[in-house]
Amino acid sequence: MENKTSHKENFLKGIISENPLFVSILGTCPALATTRSLESAIGMGILFTIVLISSNLLISLLRKIIPEEVKTPAYIVVIATFVTIVGMLTNAYLPELYDTLGVYISLIVVNCIVLGRAEAYASKNKPLDSLIDALGMGVGYSLSIMLMGLVREILGTGMITFGDIFTFIPRFSIPLLAYVNSAGIPVYDYSIGLFTQPAGAFIVFAIILAILAFKKNRKEENEKATQLLLKKKKKEEEAKLKEMEGANK
Repeated sequence: MENKTSHKENFLKGIISENPLFVSILGTCPALATTRSLESAIGMGILFTIVLISSNLLISLLRKIIPEEVKTPAYIVVIATFVTIVGMLTNAYLPELYDTLGVYISLIVVNCIVLGRAEAYASKNKPLDSLIDALGMGVGYSLSIMLMGLVREILGTGMITFGDIFTFIPRFSIPLLAYVNSAGIPVYDYSIGLFTQPAGAFIVFAIILAILAFKKNRKEENEKATQLLLKKKKKEEEAKLKEMEGANK
């Protein structure tokens, strides 16, 4: 039961309490560059998670074999190997995704999250724990960039489109910020093109961080208020007890 609980906490920390992007502020470069659409963000999230899980698992298996002196170079070689494999497979079977992400697939090699988890966790823990940690961090990062991609695409184009990158599915669009004119044609005049540009990525990222910081501050303020209230009640109870003891005397 304890193992199941620890595995669950190990997985969830990457999504909530130690989210790589919104809490640790790591991997911001690909997050800002590859989130012009929800579809591209999904693609980046999948590739990133595959590399993170594979490298974490292999490094954990080799943690007692790799000498301390060449630890970091060895980790980079392992990560680079999986990035190369993922890049080649993506280019072969999903060329549209490869062209969309471009150099950011190769840059996974030096992504702080991947190297950081290898150094801080996989090199010190068992393969199963390392796999769960990588899965949690990968899912957490993927959900974060998918949220950014969703917001940017809706605000930037007024709709969500699928099939441009994942061409194995039929292309379709879901209009969200549009109205139908008298001719029955949807008009997308509520879109803001800025959000498809690099500046839009910074704005969306900043807004999300501001909302999370606001919620965190409110939670801390509520906890402080609760603690003060409990202390006040405790003092009142102690005062009443003293009065009762004095009356009994």
